[in-house]
Amino acid sequence: MAHTDWFIEARSFGNCNCDYGCPCQFERDPTQGNCTGFEILHIDKGHFGDIDLSGVRCATLYAWPGPIYKGGGALQAIIDDRASEAQRDALCRVLHGEDTDPEATHWWVFHAMCDTIHEPLSRRIDIEMDIDGRRARASIDGMLESTGRPIKPPHSDGEHRVRIDLPHGIEFRLAEVGSASTKASGAIPLDLDDSYGQWAIIRHGPHGVPA
Repeated sequence: MAHTDWFIEARSFGNCNCDYGCPCQFERDPTQGNCTGFEILHIDKGHFGDIDLSGVRCATLYAWPGPIYKGGGALQAIIDDRASEAQRDALCRVLHGEDTDPEATHWWVFHAMCDTIHEPLSRRIDIEMDIDGRRARASIDGMLESTGRPIKPPHSDGEHRVRIDLPHGIEFRLAEVGSASTKASGAIPLDLDDSYGQWAIIRHGPHGVPA
Protein backbone atom coordinates (compact mmCIF):
# COMPACT_ATOMS: atom_id res chain seq x y z
CA MET A 1 0.00 0.00 0.00
CA ALA A 2 1.40 3.41 -0.99
CA HIS A 3 1.92 5.96 1.75
CA THR A 4 2.04 9.73 1.65
CA ASP A 5 5.72 10.66 1.77
CA TRP A 6 6.53 12.15 5.17
CA PHE A 7 9.51 12.74 7.44
CA ILE A 8 9.95 14.11 10.94
CA GLU A 9 13.13 15.04 12.78
CA ALA A 10 12.31 16.28 16.25
CA ARG A 11 13.63 16.82 19.73
CA SER A 12 11.65 14.68 22.13
CA PHE A 13 11.03 14.74 25.89
CA GLY A 14 8.89 12.23 27.74
CA ASN A 15 8.06 10.84 31.15
CA CYS A 16 6.47 7.54 32.17
CA ASN A 17 5.74 5.80 35.46
CA CYS A 18 8.64 3.31 35.24
CA ASP A 19 11.83 3.44 37.27
CA TYR A 20 14.93 4.93 35.63
CA GLY A 21 15.87 2.87 32.60
CA CYS A 22 12.29 1.84 31.72
CA PRO A 23 12.17 -1.98 31.54
CA CYS A 24 10.07 -1.75 28.36
CA GLN A 25 13.25 -0.70 26.52
CA PHE A 26 14.78 -4.03 27.58
CA GLU A 27 11.79 -6.21 26.62
CA ARG A 28 10.67 -6.54 30.24
CA ASP A 29 7.32 -5.71 31.82
CA PRO A 30 6.90 -2.16 33.21
CA THR A 31 8.00 -1.39 36.77
CA GLN A 32 4.50 -0.83 38.15
CA GLY A 33 2.85 -3.49 35.98
CA ASN A 34 1.05 -0.82 33.96
CA CYS A 35 2.26 1.95 31.67
CA THR A 36 1.26 5.60 31.61
CA GLY A 37 3.05 8.71 30.40
CA PHE A 38 3.53 11.25 27.64
CA GLU A 39 5.86 12.45 24.89
CA ILE A 40 6.28 15.99 23.53
CA LEU A 41 8.02 16.78 20.25
CA HIS A 42 9.46 19.97 18.84
CA ILE A 43 9.79 19.27 15.11
CA ASP A 44 12.97 20.86 13.78
CA LYS A 45 12.33 19.78 10.22
CA GLY A 46 9.65 17.72 8.60
CA HIS A 47 6.94 17.42 5.99
CA PHE A 48 3.85 15.41 5.16
CA GLY A 49 3.55 15.42 1.40
CA ASP A 50 3.88 19.10 0.52
CA ILE A 51 2.84 20.26 4.01
CA ASP A 52 5.77 21.79 5.94
CA LEU A 53 5.86 20.59 9.56
CA SER A 54 9.00 22.47 10.63
CA GLY A 55 8.63 24.28 13.95
CA VAL A 56 5.40 22.55 14.98
CA ARG A 57 5.00 20.99 18.42
CA CYS A 58 2.85 17.99 19.26
CA ALA A 59 2.34 15.48 22.05
CA THR A 60 0.85 12.11 22.87
CA LEU A 61 -0.53 11.02 26.23
CA TYR A 62 -1.01 7.30 26.79
CA ALA A 63 -2.03 4.68 29.34
CA TRP A 64 -2.21 0.89 29.38
CA PRO A 65 -3.60 -1.30 32.21
CA GLY A 66 -0.64 -3.69 31.79
CA PRO A 67 2.36 -3.99 29.48
CA ILE A 68 1.95 -2.24 26.14
CA TYR A 69 2.08 -5.48 24.16
CA LYS A 70 -1.05 -6.77 25.94
CA GLY A 71 -3.08 -3.86 24.57
CA GLY A 72 -6.24 -2.33 26.00
CA GLY A 73 -4.72 1.13 26.20
CA ALA A 74 -5.86 4.71 25.67
CA LEU A 75 -4.18 7.41 23.59
CA GLN A 76 -4.67 11.11 22.95
CA ALA A 77 -2.81 13.33 20.51
CA ILE A 78 -2.39 17.06 21.13
CA ILE A 79 -1.25 19.46 18.41
CA ASP A 80 -0.01 22.95 19.22
CA ASP A 81 -2.70 25.55 18.59
CA ARG A 82 -0.31 27.58 16.43
CA ALA A 83 -0.31 24.82 13.80
CA SER A 84 -2.46 25.19 10.69
CA GLU A 85 -5.41 22.90 10.08
CA ALA A 86 -3.40 21.05 7.43
CA GLN A 87 -0.49 20.55 9.85
CA ARG A 88 -2.85 19.30 12.57
CA ASP A 89 -4.48 16.79 10.24
CA ALA A 90 -1.10 15.56 8.99
CA LEU A 91 0.34 15.10 12.48
CA CYS A 92 -2.76 13.32 13.73
CA ARG A 93 -2.32 10.82 10.90
CA VAL A 94 1.33 10.28 11.80
CA LEU A 95 0.71 9.99 15.56
CA HIS A 96 -2.12 7.53 14.86
CA GLY A 97 0.21 5.31 12.85
CA GLU A 98 -1.35 6.07 9.49
CA ASP A 99 0.72 6.27 6.30
CA THR A 100 3.21 4.02 8.09
CA ASP A 101 4.39 0.45 7.54
CA PRO A 102 3.12 -1.99 10.21
CA GLU A 103 5.24 -1.87 13.39
CA ALA A 104 7.66 0.62 11.80
CA THR A 105 7.32 3.35 14.46
CA HIS A 106 6.41 3.45 18.13
CA TRP A 107 3.42 5.61 17.15
CA TRP A 108 2.07 2.78 14.98
CA VAL A 109 2.55 0.31 17.83
CA PHE A 110 1.00 2.60 20.45
CA HIS A 111 -2.09 3.18 18.30
CA ALA A 112 -2.46 -0.53 17.50
CA MET A 113 -2.28 -1.41 21.20
CA CYS A 114 -5.03 1.05 22.21
CA ASP A 115 -8.76 0.31 22.37
CA THR A 116 -9.58 3.95 23.13
CA ILE A 117 -8.42 6.78 20.89
CA HIS A 118 -9.53 10.06 22.40
CA GLU A 119 -10.36 13.00 20.17
CA PRO A 120 -7.21 14.97 19.31
CA LEU A 121 -6.90 18.38 20.96
CA SER A 122 -5.52 21.72 19.82
CA ARG A 123 -3.71 23.31 22.79
CA ARG A 124 -0.77 25.63 23.33
CA ILE A 125 2.36 23.51 23.89
CA ASP A 126 5.44 25.10 25.45
CA ILE A 127 8.67 23.15 25.79
CA GLU A 128 12.25 23.97 26.72
CA MET A 129 14.71 21.10 26.63
CA ASP A 130 18.40 20.43 26.75
CA ILE A 131 18.97 16.87 25.58
CA ASP A 132 22.64 16.59 26.54
CA GLY A 133 21.94 18.30 29.87
CA ARG A 134 18.87 16.10 30.56
CA ARG A 135 16.74 19.09 31.48
CA ALA A 136 13.27 20.10 30.38
CA ARG A 137 10.27 22.19 31.28
CA ALA A 138 7.05 21.47 29.41
CA SER A 139 3.42 22.51 29.57
CA ILE A 140 0.23 21.87 27.65
CA ASP A 141 -2.20 24.68 28.36
CA GLY A 142 -4.77 23.70 30.96
CA MET A 143 -3.80 20.03 31.16
CA LEU A 144 -0.10 19.20 31.74
CA GLU A 145 2.98 20.49 33.56
CA SER A 146 6.27 18.58 33.56
CA THR A 147 9.91 19.06 34.51
CA GLY A 148 12.99 16.93 33.84
CA ARG A 149 16.45 16.89 35.38
CA PRO A 150 19.55 14.69 35.55
CA ILE A 151 19.61 11.72 37.90
CA LYS A 152 21.14 12.68 41.24
CA PRO A 153 23.32 10.03 42.93
CA PRO A 154 22.26 9.24 46.51
CA HIS A 155 25.82 9.80 47.81
CA SER A 156 26.62 13.21 46.26
CA ASP A 157 25.30 16.35 44.61
CA GLY A 158 26.67 15.29 41.23
CA GLU A 159 24.80 14.30 38.07
CA HIS A 160 24.63 10.71 36.84
CA ARG A 161 24.54 10.33 33.06
CA VAL A 162 23.07 7.21 31.41
CA ARG A 163 22.10 6.52 27.80
CA ILE A 164 20.07 3.81 26.11
CA ASP A 165 21.47 2.74 22.73
CA LEU A 166 19.06 0.83 20.49
CA PRO A 167 20.69 0.21 17.08
CA HIS A 168 17.44 -1.24 15.70
CA GLY A 169 14.95 0.75 17.79
CA ILE A 170 11.65 1.90 16.31
CA GLU A 171 11.42 4.95 18.62
CA PHE A 172 15.00 6.21 18.89
CA ARG A 173 18.55 5.03 18.33
CA LEU A 174 20.06 6.87 21.32
CA ALA A 175 18.26 8.36 24.31
CA GLU A 176 19.42 10.27 27.37
CA VAL A 177 17.90 9.07 30.64
CA GLY A 178 16.99 11.28 33.57
CA SER A 179 14.34 11.96 36.17
CA ALA A 180 11.02 13.66 35.46
CA SER A 181 7.84 14.64 37.28
CA THR A 182 4.48 15.36 35.64
CA LYS A 183 0.96 16.36 36.59
CA ALA A 184 -1.76 16.08 33.95
CA SER A 185 -5.54 16.24 33.94
CA GLY A 186 -8.06 15.38 31.28
CA ALA A 187 -8.87 12.14 29.49
CA ILE A 188 -5.51 10.62 30.52
CA PRO A 189 -4.50 11.95 33.97
CA LEU A 190 -0.88 11.67 35.12
CA ASP A 191 0.68 11.95 38.56
CA LEU A 192 4.35 11.08 38.13
CA ASP A 193 7.08 11.95 40.61
CA ASP A 194 10.80 11.34 40.06
CA SER A 195 10.30 8.57 37.51
CA TYR A 196 11.76 7.71 34.11
CA GLY A 197 12.56 10.74 31.96
CA GLN A 198 13.71 10.41 28.35
CA TRP A 199 15.33 12.82 25.88
CA ALA A 200 16.04 11.88 22.27
CA ILE A 201 16.24 12.98 18.68
CA ILE A 202 13.39 11.31 16.80
CA ARG A 203 13.77 10.65 13.08
CA HIS A 204 10.82 8.86 11.50
CA GLY A 205 9.28 8.31 8.10
CA PRO A 206 6.67 5.95 6.63
CA HIS A 207 9.11 3.03 6.73
CA GLY A 208 10.40 3.71 10.23
CA VAL A 209 13.74 5.12 11.36
CA PRO A 210 15.85 6.00 8.30
CA ALA A 211 19.09 4.02 7.97
